[in-house]
Amino acid sequence: MWNMNYKTVRLSRQGEVATLTLIAKMGSMGPDFWREMPQALAELADARVLILRGEKIFSAGLDVKTNAGQIGPVLGDVAGFKAVVDEMHAATEGLAALPIPVIAAVHGWCIGAGLELISGADIRICSSDARFSLPEVKLGIAADLGGLQRLPHLIGRGRTAHLALTGEPIDAETAEIWGLVTEVLDSPEELFRRAEELAAQLVALSPKALEGTKRALTDDLPHAQSLQNAVEWNAHHMTVEGLQNALKK
Repeated sequence: MWNMNYKTVRLSRQGEVATLTLIAKMGSMGPDFWREMPQALAELADARVLILRGEKIFSAGLDVKTNAGQIGPVLGDVAGFKAVVDEMHAATEGLAALPIPVIAAVHGWCIGAGLELISGADIRICSSDARFSLPEVKLGIAADLGGLQRLPHLIGRGRTAHLALTGEPIDAETAEIWGLVTEVLDSPEELFRRAEELAAQLVALSPKALEGTKRALTDDLPHAQSLQNAVEWNAHHMTVEGLQNALKK
């Protein structure tokens, strides 16, 4: 049974596809979000695919005002600051660590921590009104929720540097050209339908094949070791029945 009493996120389910919607005002990420997001991820149970989306927009990012009460007292205290940020990492890293495919469907603004969050998704698509930015430098900080580590693998170091050092936003068309998203849909409605179509396609595939593929894509190991791991994964999980079913199609 899923906990439906969250203030900042909402979990819904259609068959084996789970949808996690950011429901705080403008998808902002305050203390409640950082506490509730890992709890929601832990409740996915046997869901096979997760769609991540927003309501009015995807996310305005970190709610500086509401987080100030936790962050302010630990400034200058490395251990204390790390403890606060570790709670945030439980959300961003927790999403990235899921063994199932994650589809991020972005409409409107996707700012700061929101962009860092979707960098941990496996497939990112957006509507034409989407805007992406990493403005932490304008707040006098360096992004520390995984974006600077993941984005270079997605869009290249130079483009990540452009986003992170200038703090300036990019539009949906640029995001597609850069490789941040793989599809741009005309409207949010079409975006969400497309996310559901992709999720249905993934659910029809072998869960072990999807998990093994995701592991190989994200393990960040030397080539030979990653290749060996993929072989061993198939040795453990490939089945004659699966091969026979594939040949029938």
